[in-house]
Amino acid sequence: MLAASRIRIPAARRLRLSRVAGNSAPRRGSVLIVALLIAAFLALILGGYLGLNLGAARLSQRTFDRGAAFHLAEAGLEEGLWTYNRVLANDAQAWADWQVADGAAWRRFDGFTLAAATTGSIKVYAQPVSPATEDRPLLVALASVRSPGGAPVTRMLEVSLRRSSLFTAGLIARESLAFRGRNTTFDSWDSDPDQNPATPPVPYSEDGRLDSGVIATGAVTAADLILGRAQIHGYFITLDLVPAVAEPGFIGPFGAAAGSVDPTRVGLSYKDDFPTLSAPEGGTFLAEPGATLGTAGARTLWRMPSLRLGQNQTLTILGEVTLVLTDPVDALSLAGSAAIVIPPGSRLVLYAEGDLSIGGQGILNANASPDSFRIWSTAAPNRGRAQKITLSGRGVLSAAIYAPEAEFRATGNAEFFGSLIARHITFAGNAAFHHDRALTRLSDHAPYRAGTWRTVDDPARRANLLRIVDR
Repeated sequence: MLAASRIRIPAARRLRLSRVAGNSAPRRGSVLIVALLIAAFLALILGGYLGLNLGAARLSQRTFDRGAAFHLAEAGLEEGLWTYNRVLANDAQAWADWQVADGAAWRRFDGFTLAAATTGSIKVYAQPVSPATEDRPLLVALASVRSPGGAPVTRMLEVSLRRSSLFTAGLIARESLAFRGRNTTFDSWDSDPDQNPATPPVPYSEDGRLDSGVIATGAVTAADLILGRAQIHGYFITLDLVPAVAEPGFIGPFGAAAGSVDPTRVGLSYKDDFPTLSAPEGGTFLAEPGATLGTAGARTLWRMPSLRLGQNQTLTILGEVTLVLTDPVDALSLAGSAAIVIPPGSRLVLYAEGDLSIGGQGILNANASPDSFRIWSTAAPNRGRAQKITLSGRGVLSAAIYAPEAEFRATGNAEFFGSLIARHITFAGNAAFHHDRALTRLSDHAPYRAGTWRTVDDPARRANLLRIVDR
């Protein structure tokens, strides 16, 4: 074995080893610094990414909460609207679950679970609780949605209600419409052009007639829509069936060419939404009518099983008379030379679910406005037999007729002033129909709908409403 002292390392080799040994520590430190910088950069990126995701999650949650609050506020308004329509239906319990004071009502709805640990509530305010016909009730809804870890999100909506009219058109035939005569005309006028009840109504005249009346039908086949030679000065609305006429008939403005259908006067936007009505309760019972009914200058309510007049019997209406006929089969019959007379200044409002046969001399309405004779059908759908309304004899009728389940038929040369709603409408002979545009503003029995609608974002308006809503 060689002794350790005899092993020799060349000088150049010793120099290289010393340099390596001397540089290894600084290189290890620089690598560590670079690794730390890279780790810090990655941590910064990861933190920013996590922060971005957290911010997006919070923004998404706030957006969800705002949308949920908006829909909850809408639901509160719908509850208030439904309650007002219960008031119209004479429901004595309409405001039973509300707090009522000073002509206003308010109610709180809690317990809405919208997502995991996200809850909502609604406060609704309504005024007045007993609106008059011309009133526009106010509804305000304040909705609040709370999610974990955040402040509650609130939305406030405000609606002014209005009552529309059931008589949106002159003729509304829900399923079928037939003009079978050789000379049928349709036009319109406005018996209340200034919309001022203090001024007398304007009677129909050739000088005052208009070409802006409306006929509407939900007929779906050509067999259910027979216009023949009808001369329609106005507009025609259907579900999706394009109307057709034969010469000299037309649909359009005054001066329209024979056989033409003005496409600007035809719409495919028919809507069918007709509520079933109920007759008013109470009233004085009559077994048989006398020569007069009612009291001049007063409102009276009467009930009879049916009203039957024959030979030369005449019934004169005095004042504003509401007559409820309760017979579900035969409610009204005028035959021979019988007549019901409505003198100027009087009004007859008739409720019936049974058949109405208007013959004899008919209903002699001496008022300029058809609004003075109203027929409200209370026949329910799917009751087993259709209500029938027939117009014969003289064939002149000035009225507003709401009978969405009835079959209406006019024979002979009928002349009709006013507005008519029925499921099936047939004019068997020549007919002249004059649509009173004033009836499109008759709100009786029409439900409340939203008039003006807005979100309340203005700070001053919101502060004013909070005082009455946030209770």
